[in-house]
Amino acid sequence: MSVEEDTANHGRLLGTVRGPQDVKRMTAEQLDILAAEIRDFLIAKVSRTGGHVGPNLGVVELTLAMHRVFDSPRDRLLFDTGHQAYVHKILTGRQDGFDKLRQRGGLSGYPSQAESEHDLVENSHASTALSYADGLAKAYALRGEQRSVVAMVGDGALTGGMCWEALNNIATAGNPLVIVVNDNGRSYAPTIGGLADHLSSLRLNPGYERILDTVKDALGSTPLVGRPMYEVLHAVKKGIKDAVAPQAMFEDLGIKYVGPVDGHDLEAVESALRAAKNFGGPVIVHAVTRKGYGYRPAEEDEADRLHGPGGAFDVETGKLVAAPSVKWTHVFADELVAIADSRPDVVGITAAMAEPTGIAKLARKHPGRVYDVGIAEQHAVTSAAGLALGGLHPVVAVYATFLNRAFDQVLLDVAMHKLPVTFVLDRAGITGPDGPSHYGMWDMAVFGVVPGLRIAAPRDAATLREELREAVAVDDGPTIVRFPTGTVAAALPAVRRVGPVDVLTESARADVLLVAIGSFGHLGMEVATRLAEQGYGVTVVDPRWVRPIPAELVELAAAHRLVVTVEDGVRVGGVGDALAQAMRDADVRVPLRDLGVPADWHPHGTRAQILADLGLTAQDIARDVTGWISRLDDQQVEPVHLPTGGN
Repeated sequence: MSVEEDTANHGRLLGTVRGPQDVKRMTAEQLDILAAEIRDFLIAKVSRTGGHVGPNLGVVELTLAMHRVFDSPRDRLLFDTGHQAYVHKILTGRQDGFDKLRQRGGLSGYPSQAESEHDLVENSHASTALSYADGLAKAYALRGEQRSVVAMVGDGALTGGMCWEALNNIATAGNPLVIVVNDNGRSYAPTIGGLADHLSSLRLNPGYERILDTVKDALGSTPLVGRPMYEVLHAVKKGIKDAVAPQAMFEDLGIKYVGPVDGHDLEAVESALRAAKNFGGPVIVHAVTRKGYGYRPAEEDEADRLHGPGGAFDVETGKLVAAPSVKWTHVFADELVAIADSRPDVVGITAAMAEPTGIAKLARKHPGRVYDVGIAEQHAVTSAAGLALGGLHPVVAVYATFLNRAFDQVLLDVAMHKLPVTFVLDRAGITGPDGPSHYGMWDMAVFGVVPGLRIAAPRDAATLREELREAVAVDDGPTIVRFPTGTVAAALPAVRRVGPVDVLTESARADVLLVAIGSFGHLGMEVATRLAEQGYGVTVVDPRWVRPIPAELVELAAAHRLVVTVEDGVRVGGVGDALAQAMRDADVRVPLRDLGVPADWHPHGTRAQILADLGLTAQDIARDVTGWISRLDDQQVEPVHLPTGGN
C-alpha cells in the first residue's frame, strides 16, 4: 500500500483537526495515533512537492505539546528556523494547502503572516526567533497583557551569535518566556522518570523559589555561618540537578532550565511545558529529538537526515524522482577541490551549509582545511579575514541571501584591509520555492558599494570554473563569485573577448548592446534572435566581472544606439545602475534601459513563473526593446557600424 493510500485510510483522526482546540480535546491514545498520521501525511505530501522533511518529522510531538499547553494565536509561537513549522501549519487548519506546498498559490515553506493568524513572522533565517521573543515579552509586560511567548529553536540556531545576545537580554529582563530547544544534534540519555519530573517541577515552582529567597535572606543575616551555609546548600541543589539533567550549554545563563526531556514523549514534553508556562519567568525546555524520526530513509540518511529534498522523492527510498543533473554547486565543488590540490593556501569556510554549498567535497579531500563555523555568518567572514592575514586564501561558501547578514564584516573587516577572501554565493538571484527571504537578489547591489570588491557572475560551467580561478588568484582584495540554483546552464562560448568582456554574438549593424548578466546569457541570445527577425542589429555581451564596471564595457556602449542591461538582481543599485553611472562619468550619452528585479517581496513559485511575472522573458524583453529602439528610429539617428574581429 502506498503512503498516500495509507494516509487516506488511516488519517481519519487528522481529518478532524481544524485548529489547535481540536488537539486539546484528544486523549493520550488519540494523540499517539495523530502523531503517526501526521508523519504519514508529511511524507505523502512533501514527497510530491519537495520541502523540508527531516526537521518536521522530528518536531511532531514538540509541536503537538506546544499547541496543547499554549493558546495560539493569543499566545505567540515562533519557530527558528521556520522550516520546522509544517506540523504547526497542519494543526492550525492548513492541511489542504499541502498539495501545493512551496508552489504558486500554495503554502509557503515557512510561517507566513498572509496565510494565518497563527503565524507571526516569516523567519527563515536562523537564530532570530529569540530576539523576536525578547521584544514580544517586553512589549506584553509593558502593556500589561497576560500572553505567553514561546520560541522553538534548533540546537543549530544556538551556534548563531544573535541567540546568545538575545539570551543575555532575556535573562536580564526576566519576563515570562519559554524557549524550547529542539536538540537533534547531540545524543543525551533522556532524563525521564519520576525523580527527573519531580525535580523539574520543583525547580519551576514559584513557591520553591520564594522559599529559596527566604532561606537566602535568613541565612545571609546570620553572622559568619549564614552566607557560606547558603552557598553550600545551593551547590548541593545544583549538583543534584546537574547529575540528573546534563546542561552544559545552558550553565550560567541565569535562565531556568528543564531537561533534557525525550522530545518524542508527548506526555513528558507537555509536563515540562506546563511547568515552564506557570513559572512566570524565562525558561529553557531542552528536548532531545531525532531528525527524520519515524521515517527510515530519513533516519538512515547520514548526511542531513533528509533535511530538504529539492524536489519530489520516492517515499520508499527517499531518493529524488528526477534524474540527476549537473548543478551549479557541483561544478563549483569540483573546481574548488582541483584548485586546492595545487594551492595549499586555499581553505574553505561555510556556515552550517557544508553539503548544500559544496564545501563538503573539499572537506572530504582535505579535511584539515575546511571550517564549518555553524550559523554564524558574521564570524565566518571575520574569521576568514584572520585566515587571510595569516597568509591563506579563504573561500567562504554561503547562500547569497545569507551573506547579507555579514555586510559590515565584508566592508570593514575584509575589504578595508584589502584582504584576499573569495566569497562564493550559491542560490543567487530568484530561487523560487523558498520565497522572498531566500531570494539572493540583493548581493550585486548591496556589495557593489564595497570599495575594492570585485564581483563575478558566470554564465555556464566553463565560466564558473574560469572565474573561480581568477577570483582566488586575486591577492589584493576580496572577490565574489555568484551563481543561481539548479541545473547549470548549457555551454555558451564567446565569439571573442574585449578585455574581460565576452562578446556572445554581434551584428554589423550596432543598434542595441544587450548586457546579459551571468546565467541570463542564454536569455540575451534569444532576445537577440527575436530582434534580428525585425531587422535590428544586436550585440550581446557578458561582462563576466560585473563590479566594478569594466572600462571596455563602457566603450562598447558608446558604439551603440541603445544599451539594455538584464540582471537577476534588484535594479536599484544593480549592474544597470552602475553601468549608467560609469557611462555618465565617461560622458557617454547613449540611452540605457535597465531590466532586473524590482526591490519588493516577491511570492514563492518556480523561478520561471516569477521571472515571467517580472517581465524577464525573451518575449517581454524583445517587445520592450523593440519599442525603445523604434522611438529612436523616429528621431532619425544614423546607426554606427561596429568593426568585428580583433581584441
